[in-house]
Amino acid sequence: MNLIDTHTHMFSSQFDEDREQIVKECIESGIETLLLPNINSETIDAMWSLCDLFPKNCFPMIGLHPCDVKEDYQKELDIVLQELKNRKYVAVGEIGIDLHWDKTTVDIQKNAFDQQIKWAIEFDLPIAIHIRESFEEVFEVLEQNIHPKLRGVFHCFTGTLEQAQKAISMGFMLGVGGVVTFKNSGVDKVLENIDLKHLVLETDSPYLAPTPLRGKRNDSRNLQLICDKLAQLNDLESSEVARITSKNAQTLFKL
Repeated sequence: MNLIDTHTHMFSSQFDEDREQIVKECIESGIETLLLPNINSETIDAMWSLCDLFPKNCFPMIGLHPCDVKEDYQKELDIVLQELKNRKYVAVGEIGIDLHWDKTTVDIQKNAFDQQIKWAIEFDLPIAIHIRESFEEVFEVLEQNIHPKLRGVFHCFTGTLEQAQKAISMGFMLGVGGVVTFKNSGVDKVLENIDLKHLVLETDSPYLAPTPLRGKRNDSRNLQLICDKLAQLNDLESSEVARITSKNAQTLFKL
């Protein structure tokens, strides 16, 4: 099976002790492709170091995470633009709106999200959207940027069936992570009604480890557990879920 983790922060300092070993084990087990979403200007070098170490397996995104949209966000965005101009990326991400931690920055979060969407369209790249307690605001900004080249992933999708259908109608994939394995998340009930052609797999390592590892440090090796859960929901073999979701990811990110 060839699995693609479309959202993993394996460059995070939480993996400084065993990163290389974990990535090697991923590749050996068939999780051959890891897509790395950026956080801010300080994470770019670590992300690229991992990509340089595994150039056939690790691929970078560039973006400013909504939780890092602060007073100096325009300086951060300038760096994102320079990176887009000077290096090859598979997507603009991780971008979006997060109203869980800080609602006071909603306006500048919207501005940063809007600007990065426009660059994604300009450079013909998909976007990886972080969306936390902010579906209404995210849809509002997306609707202002409707374009044939607008596409990407609703990362760590935890919305309703209606929100899922709206995202899909706008040309987006849904990113399925560890939350689908949580007992009372409700994500499984939504995804039972969504065709696999609209889904990609992700871990969001080191966060959101799937059951039975919930609460522990997550890593990309656990993508298999997420794949198995989707297979169970669809009454399919895991290999078939891997085939479909990997094809979706290859097409979306032009891998």
